[in-house]
Amino acid sequence: MLALLYDIHGNLPALEAVLADADRAGADRYLLGGDYTLFGAWPVETLERLEALPDADWIRGNGERWTAAPAEAPDVGLVREAIQVCAETLGAERVAGLAELPEQAVIDETRFCHGSPISDVRSFFPEPADDEEELLAGVGEPRLVFGHTHLAFARASSCQGRERELVNPGSVGMPFDGDPRAAYALLRPQADEVEHRRVEYDHLAAAEAVRDRLGAWAETVALRIEAARADVG
Repeated sequence: MLALLYDIHGNLPALEAVLADADRAGADRYLLGGDYTLFGAWPVETLERLEALPDADWIRGNGERWTAAPAEAPDVGLVREAIQVCAETLGAERVAGLAELPEQAVIDETRFCHGSPISDVRSFFPEPADDEEELLAGVGEPRLVFGHTHLAFARASSCQGRERELVNPGSVGMPFDGDPRAAYALLRPQADEVEHRRVEYDHLAAAEAVRDRLGAWAETVALRIEAARADVG
């Protein structure tokens, strides 16, 4: 059984809670969908925990790309400060290695990417948008798994005359759907189905750790962990 872990953002307590839940559920493989460390209070510890997983496929998110190439990131104070701190904490070798991860993976007729097959920052939403056909161009697999928006959902898409299942497992470290519990999903190959799961952890303590470890610039990150919403801070 494959556990789908996206958008961890250096939130080690959330990751530990998810890994424990996945283990109890019988997961024996992991798909790691990018944005592992940026904005988080535990970037090194998060990477070390992921590296210890016995069978994991990794792909790159925009966070890994931005940390290696800050000029490609938005010119926003919070983002630039987070990139600088993350890069200094991880060190040049780790930053370069993460940036070299593949952008996509295909496992058992499911395609995995971070945002969409054509971009790591443009993605899908619970309701179809006008650019969905463009984002799905060239995708032949019946299921597409992605993250980036921190919104857990699954729905069908019939663009280009082809039915596909779109799945966002949600964010392990910083959900944006109003539910602060860590989010991930399990792909059960025998039943060919995806199960969304939520796991409780001490998200308030995780937010306080962001404040303590990262300082005043990270207040917005802490508020978003507390509220599980993007429109705060």
